[in-house]
Amino acid sequence: MGKKIPMWQILIVLAVLVIALAVNVIIYDGTVHISLVIGAIAAAGVAVINGWKWSYLEKGIINNISRSMQAILILMTVGMLVGTWIEGGIVPGMIYYGLMILRPSIFLPATVLICGIVSLATGSSWTTASTVGIALVGVGTGLNMPLPLVAGAILSGAYFGDKMSPLSDTTNLAPAMAGSNLFDHIKHMVYTVTPSLVISLIIFAVMGMGHSGDADMSTVTHLMDVIKENFKISPLVLIPPLCVILMVVLKIPAIPGLIAGVGLGCIYSVYQGSNLGANLFYTAYSGYVSETGDAFIDDLLTRGGMESMYYTVGLIICAMCIGGILDCTDMLKSMCEGLLKFAKGTGSLVTITVFTCIAVNWLACDQYLSLVLPGRMYKTAFEDRKLKAKNLSRCLEDSGTITSCLCPWNTCGSYMSQTLGVATFTYLPYCFLNIINPIISIVYGFTGFSMEKMTDEEYQAVLTQRELDAELAAKAMA
Repeated sequence: MGKKIPMWQILIVLAVLVIALAVNVIIYDGTVHISLVIGAIAAAGVAVINGWKWSYLEKGIINNISRSMQAILILMTVGMLVGTWIEGGIVPGMIYYGLMILRPSIFLPATVLICGIVSLATGSSWTTASTVGIALVGVGTGLNMPLPLVAGAILSGAYFGDKMSPLSDTTNLAPAMAGSNLFDHIKHMVYTVTPSLVISLIIFAVMGMGHSGDADMSTVTHLMDVIKENFKISPLVLIPPLCVILMVVLKIPAIPGLIAGVGLGCIYSVYQGSNLGANLFYTAYSGYVSETGDAFIDDLLTRGGMESMYYTVGLIICAMCIGGILDCTDMLKSMCEGLLKFAKGTGSLVTITVFTCIAVNWLACDQYLSLVLPGRMYKTAFEDRKLKAKNLSRCLEDSGTITSCLCPWNTCGSYMSQTLGVATFTYLPYCFLNIINPIISIVYGFTGFSMEKMTDEEYQAVLTQRELDAELAAKAMA
């Protein structure tokens, strides 16, 4: 263990990271992997100067990467799922029926609502994106909708459902960190998420009408004909996505559920006339290559495979290196403590909490840490202002959960970008709910609307609990 790192040195690390990212993206138009590595080197250098041993930093990096291993395994499994589901006619079938039902004028708000319902039922924005999200990208492409706009609608709906579902891990983690009750937490989020959803739906409806004239319905008919000529389309192809969603609802772990989906994709490939072995050993790894003869359809359906996720896996590992060093050396903790000095009122405290969650998403590159660290750091500050715990848990979800998909090197951002096939910075401006929700949370902080206060009895109970916790901690150290 080394000494506490001064804030000015932490700012140097952040400056190096920002400059490396800017030079890479603006001048060389490259990937951000090496920029993150440079940031990690700067963080490690500053830590070593302050007495932190490399062996300790290495453990911090490995522990942080370990936290992301589930996301990495899910990413590679989703790659296999996409490839096998295309060859099995599942994705083409969902696109076909989507083109049959949805029309340009209602497509965007319908996408938000469909993804919201699926995510609310499953508690998983990731499952939503990898099932109905992929199909809706295909439908949007067929309707000549801008793909970043489609991705924004998918993510707005997916994250609305994710943060409001009692099945979601983040919806359970946020109140656990703040000390509030799960269902009190969900009910309290209604105040911020409802106006966010309504405003987003209005924007998407207006933008959808603006693009409704871009769709050539004869082209849509042609796409449906090409799909039907090359795949056996029937309602049977809708069974695998329904099975995967049902498995999530029944709380079957994500990876076994997705593996089962891959198995269904392989079985359906036989139904489509493909070789089971080729589908399992080639398509699951390298992805599906469409050869319909229609350039548009071939470009749309040539994707998937475990191999397609390696770029994103590398990005996550590089991001976790710098995140691990910032966390294990308490640099992130020091930044939180420094920010608390500016919390002069409820509005500024909420603002600092929101921006800290967003900053941790970008610096530590981990959605869960963006809930755990600020929740741990600001719990006492909220209590000292006699604010109920559900106010803090709502702030954590309104910022940490919902903005995680907006950072390219965060596990969520890299996953969504790779799954939907749209760059993070490209879809970011169209994730209206994800952008509006934190703003509304801040507005409520300054106006005091729905910021419920503790009674004197409740506050006294909190103080009593603090004393008990301090006594237990002292006994444990003795």
